[in-house]
Amino acid sequence: MPALTRRDFLISSSAFTLAAHPATAAMGPDDKFDLVIKGGDVLDPSQSLRGKRDIGIRFGVVEAVEADIPAARAHRVLDAGGRLVTPGLIDLHAHVFPYGSAIGIPADELVAQQGTTTCVSAGDAGANNFAAFRRYVVAATRTRLYAFVHIANIGLAGFPVPELYNVDFAQTDAATRAVAENSDMVLGVKVRMSENVIAKHGLEPLKRAIAACVAADTGAKVMCHIGGVETRELMSQILDLLRPGDILTHCFSGAPNIAGAFTNIVQDGKLLPAALAAKKRGVIFDVGHGGGSFDYTVAEPAIAQGAPPDTISSDIHVFSGNTPGMPYLTWVMSKFLGLGFSLEQVVAMATVNPAKVIGRNPKLGTLQIGAPGDVAVLELVEGPVSFVDTRKNQREGRMYLKPVQTVAGGVPFGRPYHAPFAVR
Repeated sequence: MPALTRRDFLISSSAFTLAAHPATAAMGPDDKFDLVIKGGDVLDPSQSLRGKRDIGIRFGVVEAVEADIPAARAHRVLDAGGRLVTPGLIDLHAHVFPYGSAIGIPADELVAQQGTTTCVSAGDAGANNFAAFRRYVVAATRTRLYAFVHIANIGLAGFPVPELYNVDFAQTDAATRAVAENSDMVLGVKVRMSENVIAKHGLEPLKRAIAACVAADTGAKVMCHIGGVETRELMSQILDLLRPGDILTHCFSGAPNIAGAFTNIVQDGKLLPAALAAKKRGVIFDVGHGGGSFDYTVAEPAIAQGAPPDTISSDIHVFSGNTPGMPYLTWVMSKFLGLGFSLEQVVAMATVNPAKVIGRNPKLGTLQIGAPGDVAVLELVEGPVSFVDTRKNQREGRMYLKPVQTVAGGVPFGRPYHAPFAVR
């Protein structure tokens, strides 16, 4: 019999836990739902579902999705009439370590602006301060949080001072330990590869991030930040190193390097062959809009030449949140509606697609029966609208998404209030 690896054990034990503990208890004829979200236009790409439905939530999970659930069967009703109802939105790239990363925002403060029920901390903490993030932030936050551990042991605590000008901060062994010891919530390792972060260290930071993922043996992924890498050649080399399942974030960045040269995935109007090859072998292309990392003049040719995004994320933090590009998740999603993607495609890129990347709970990003009761209620506002990227390019659109209300684990943010308020 072959040896059982740590990764094999984690996968098999997770499957056993799910099988041994069913998500819901059967409802009797006189039982009531804790919450019914009533009258909304439900859009759930994970089930190819679109239409008027009521959603019944009990004990924190989705118990029913039906054409009509009588209000008498609910302890509380949330009226979603005339609104779009989707699975709770998932932000794969956010900065949600306040008081620790220098740029973090409390995830729960973002809910009203984003409709997010799950956020991923994109390298806010490194090995030296990840325990503080886990103990003091994750435990006190209603929004479900996952994380990438930064390859630099200080994470982003030193921002705006670059964390990898001194490559000695990139301690592979320490990152490996942090990933392995927190494998229930850590997705992998974050590395920023821009020249203004790593100076002249070339591929070394990325190589260390990959090595930490491999050594942890948890299926960990690399989230690789690009934008203004040192040379054109280095961009192709970075792409060639990324493995299937690794995440290329800021994939449509147009930020120049220190000398002002454009060294990203589109050069002279052409998508790099290495970018197309990475896309074809399963590297995840993530938007990560942020305050300086989304350029229409990169996105448009990249999409046309075979590299559309897989996931839409915000890269929201205390600086990007004040920029004209307004990188709140629903606004970034709206920009892709303006680029010709369908509403179903855009919602998928902020629900089921990032849920697959996270892979910790098999029913995130969906309204399937038994899934966590995570729901976003949105307004689809129709009419002329102007969008701007992070390099002052403007595009016109015909509609945008606006958050109205969010439900996390069956408990709304705001009314109707539960008593006791929340048990999760």
